[in-house]
Amino acid sequence: MSAASLSRRAFLALAGAAPFAASAFAQKKAVPVGIELYSVRGELMKDLPGTVTAVARMGYEVVEFYSPYFSWSLEQAKDVRKLLDDLGIRCLSTHNSPQAIAPEGIEKAIELNRTIGSRDIILASPPPVKGPDGWKGFAEQLTVAAEKLRPLDMRTGFHNHAAEWRPMESGQRPMDVIAAGTPQDVVLQLDVGTAVEAGTDPAAWIKANPGRVRHIHLKDWGKGEGRGYTVAFGEGDAPWKAIFDAAESTGGIEFYLIEQEHAGGEGELAMARRCLENYRKLRAS
Repeated sequence: MSAASLSRRAFLALAGAAPFAASAFAQKKAVPVGIELYSVRGELMKDLPGTVTAVARMGYEVVEFYSPYFSWSLEQAKDVRKLLDDLGIRCLSTHNSPQAIAPEGIEKAIELNRTIGSRDIILASPPPVKGPDGWKGFAEQLTVAAEKLRPLDMRTGFHNHAAEWRPMESGQRPMDVIAAGTPQDVVLQLDVGTAVEAGTDPAAWIKANPGRVRHIHLKDWGKGEGRGYTVAFGEGDAPWKAIFDAAESTGGIEFYLIEQEHAGGEGELAMARRCLENYRKLRAS
């Protein structure tokens, strides 16, 4: 029944009955799912166009290129952008070394990212740091980069690993220092598997940092011998439903990125397909 066929009073009553449920449903369905291309790194190094084509045909909507992209020429980046456009798939972020926001590297990072359509230059690791003061200094580097990128409608951010969840002698965790020492538009890109491995509750972290977890690496982790990061997405110990709920109600999520460190005997592309199928099953339940 269309809105036009309802009385004004009935329509307003229906519209007000469950606005939050309708909004949550729409948001859940609208969040794109992508793949961190490190998951298919062997295939990517052999055949970048073929690998990107393969993941696009599987149904991935977004890709995240990782650090080797930084060696591309501008012409190579233009070729990649044409490939993405032809496939109808987007690159919204890249995974970088600290070089990408250093004074000598940030202009190249900006040029390459803007060419391929990426808004976010995410650091996958910090420069050498030690103690709370070192992490505060790193937060300041992220802040300086954010100030340079903001007028371009671009952002920087940080991707955690397990080490950043471990308390220092001061009792602080590096991730807490980074979150407190950076502005709201510095993305806190959550790697779920490493958080779970370190004993951190990913959903609680998202809720503690509203609007800052703009993208999440959907990497699973399983306790027990021979499991760890070998488990496929959705087959480990991460509390995915709670994570999705927190991301979509509080985190400000813009897209998800499946990341799989180990493909096992089935091969990288087959594992990428399996992870996407698991994601779809989880989201449909």
